Amino acid sequence: MISQPLLEWYARYARQLPWRDHPDPYAIWISEIMLQQTRVETVIDYFANWMQAFPDIETLANSSEQDVLRQWEGLGYYSRARNIHKAARILQSEYDGRLPADPQTLLKLPGIGRYTAAAITSIAFGMDQAALDGNIRRILSRIFDISLPIRTPAAEKLFWQLAEENLPAGQAGDYNQALMDLGATICLPGKPRCLLCPLQQHCLAFERGVQEQRPVIPQKKPIPHYIVTAAILERNQRFLLAQRPANGLLGGLWEFPGGKQEENETLPVALQREIMEELGCEVSVGAHFGEYQHAYTHFRVTLHAFICSIINGEPQPIEASQLAWVRAEQLSDYPMGKIDRQIAEQLRKNADKSL
Repeated sequence: MISQPLLEWYARYARQLPWRDHPDPYAIWISEIMLQQTRVETVIDYFANWMQAFPDIETLANSSEQDVLRQWEGLGYYSRARNIHKAARILQSEYDGRLPADPQTLLKLPGIGRYTAAAITSIAFGMDQAALDGNIRRILSRIFDISLPIRTPAAEKLFWQLAEENLPAGQAGDYNQALMDLGATICLPGKPRCLLCPLQQHCLAFERGVQEQRPVIPQKKPIPHYIVTAAILERNQRFLLAQRPANGLLGGLWEFPGGKQEENETLPVALQREIMEELGCEVSVGAHFGEYQHAYTHFRVTLHAFICSIINGEPQPIEASQLAWVRAEQLSDYPMGKIDRQIAEQLRKNADKSL
């Protein structure tokens, strides 16, 4: 069993994190969702601000989706925030504003999968539930020298089996958190710090000298790169924003309207076409305002923003949920993705300079 040396190490070296030993299971739920695809260092401040804004499930359930998205802004993967909000409303209406301790019940809530249900019930409620995330997969693949490509059905079955077999009864919460800490600080991707590892003597990959080849990761496809345009339209010292549809990438967030450049299009032509499709009006494309880069999970974008003027028609929310004309100083009230926030901040600074 690897649990004993791991728990002894955790007792000495556990990271001090604001959601650990928190008396409310709600805090564990929020932290676990925030930690998906996001570094702990980034989550700490977001978690503190979230708990101040939404200290309990009732407050969260009674808040608007826009307030929730604004609080989440910058964390990315915004479906997480929308699912938290939906789940909070279900919990408020059906479970008296409490998080249920039953993992099968948790699995019925939006945004909670097998790992998150296990993490919540083991850490918050002390249940004997094995958890399996990226850190834990990496550790198990090295300890047991698993050569199966990670995330394949056969590998997943084996990982869950090993996670459950090595779970210490009555200590699942600390054990799961110890594995998370070990993966975050010692059993690192690429270059594990094996000489500091409490499980070195139990690690088959270390014994065989293949720890840097574990886990086996299937070759990834090349990440596509898109060129995108955006229009900065001003009227009476207000700028036009479009709200993205609730479903899909950046759902519910606000943006400067525009879209993707197609083959053989110049940037101005692409932007004029996109504005006609999205807003049903014609624009003239003026000065280049800025170039912005951002990488999403499965693609990268370079966005070119232009100062534009409406020359025919009135903007309509053809593809957007709604439109809004917003003063520069009020742009911060509208939740946005990273690139649109950069544009908004530059507009605000420009407005401040002109005063």
